[in-house]
Amino acid sequence: MSKYIFNLPDIGEGIAEAEIVKWHIKIGDVVAEDDQIADVMTDKATVEMEAPVSGKIVGLAGEEGDIIAIGSMLVEIEVEGDVDVDKLEDLEASSAVPNEAAQAEIDVVPSEQVIDKEEDNPDTPTRPVVPKESEVSSADPTSLDAMPARNEQPKPLATPAVRKRAADLGVDLSEVKAQGEHIRHSDLDAYLNYGAGQGYRPPGAVQKRDDEKIKVIGMRRKIAQNMADSKRNIPHFSYVDEIDMTEIEDMRADLNGNRGERAKLTILPLMIAAICKALRDFPMLNATYDDEAGFVTRHGAVHLGMATQTHQGLMVPVLRNAQDLNIWQLSSEISRLAAAARDGSATAKELTGSTLTLTSLGPLGGIATTPVINRPEVAIIGPNKIVERPMIIDGEIHARKLMNLSISCDHRVVDGYDAASYVQALKHFLETPVLLFAD
Repeated sequence: MSKYIFNLPDIGEGIAEAEIVKWHIKIGDVVAEDDQIADVMTDKATVEMEAPVSGKIVGLAGEEGDIIAIGSMLVEIEVEGDVDVDKLEDLEASSAVPNEAAQAEIDVVPSEQVIDKEEDNPDTPTRPVVPKESEVSSADPTSLDAMPARNEQPKPLATPAVRKRAADLGVDLSEVKAQGEHIRHSDLDAYLNYGAGQGYRPPGAVQKRDDEKIKVIGMRRKIAQNMADSKRNIPHFSYVDEIDMTEIEDMRADLNGNRGERAKLTILPLMIAAICKALRDFPMLNATYDDEAGFVTRHGAVHLGMATQTHQGLMVPVLRNAQDLNIWQLSSEISRLAAAARDGSATAKELTGSTLTLTSLGPLGGIATTPVINRPEVAIIGPNKIVERPMIIDGEIHARKLMNLSISCDHRVVDGYDAASYVQALKHFLETPVLLFAD
C-alpha cells in the first residue's frame, strides 16, 4: 500500500487559486480512476476534478467554500502497490474537466438568492427551570429530591382573568413560573415567549424556524463579490420616469393575433427594439469602462445582457447584435438563451461580452427599482410592472396602461442629463410604437 497526493492542477489562464464548490467524495470512500471527486470554481470557470488513480480517500484539502492554491494538495489517496509517478503526471494534466456552461467570468445582477443549505444543527440552549423557594424542602434546601412531585403541588395562584386567558390559549398554569406570589399576565407572556418549548403553539401562531448557518460558496459567493465590487467602485445614480404603454400593448395584441405559427410575443422584444433604436443618439450608454486603464469603449453593436433567474442564482446570457434582429427573431433568441441559462447549457460566449444589461422582474415588477450596474458596463435598464391607472388627457380621465422605467448609470461616464435624455427618447419610441418599424 502507498499514498498518492493529488495536487490541484494548473487549470490555465494564469489562475493562482480556486474555490472548492462541492465534494463528491468523503474520507473513507473508495474511488475508481476517472471518478468525479470535486467541483472547483475559478474566476473563469467551474471545473470538474477526476480521480487520477483508484484507491481509498484518506485526506481532503478542506471544506466546501475553502480557497486552495494551484499546486497544493486536493486529495490524498491510498492505493494498492507503488504509484507510477510519470503516468500520473499525465493523468493530472487531463483530470480537470471544464464545465462549458460556466467558462467565463459570470456576469450577475442582484436579485433573489438561491443557496444550497448546509446541514447545521446547533444545539438549542434550554432555559433553566428555577424552583420557587416554597417548593424546596426546608429540611434540605440544596436537594432536588426534596422537591414535591408535580401532583403534590398546590393549585397555582392566579387571577380569574389570567386563568381565563391561559385556558383560551391552552396553557397549563402549573407550568408557568410566577415572579411574585401569584401568576400575572407578564408571567404568562414570558412563558409563551420563552417557556413553550414542548411543542406548544398558541392558536394562529406561526411555527418558529430554527436558526441556520449557510456558507456562501460557488455562484452565490461570485454574485456577492461582483455586487460588492460594483457598488464599491461605481458611483451609481438612478433615474425613473413613467411611460404610457397603452399603444404598444395594443400593438402587441394585434401582432399576436396575426402571428401564425410563431411564438407569442411578450413585451420584452418590443422593449429591446426600442432600446436599440434610442441608443443610436446616446453611444455613451452602450459602453464599458476599464477604470484601471482609464479607457471607455463605446460599442457599435448592442450586445444586450438579460438578467435571468436560475436555480444557481441570477445569470446574464447575452443577446448579441440585438440591433440587427426583428421582434420575432428577438423573441426566439430571448427564449433560447433563457432556457440555456436555466438548464446549464449556455456556452462561454453566451455568458460574456455584454455592453448594456436589461433586468426585469416581470409580473413582480414593483413601482420602481434602482438596479446595480453589471460592471464593467456603465448602465443598466429596469422596466417595472405595467399597471392600468387613471390618466388625465385633454382634461378627461382615461384608463391607461402605465409603467415606470428605471435606469442606473455610472456617474463617472454618464451625466444625469444624458441619462434623462436617453429615457425620454426611449419613452418616445415606446409611446409611439409605429416608429419601431420605421428606418
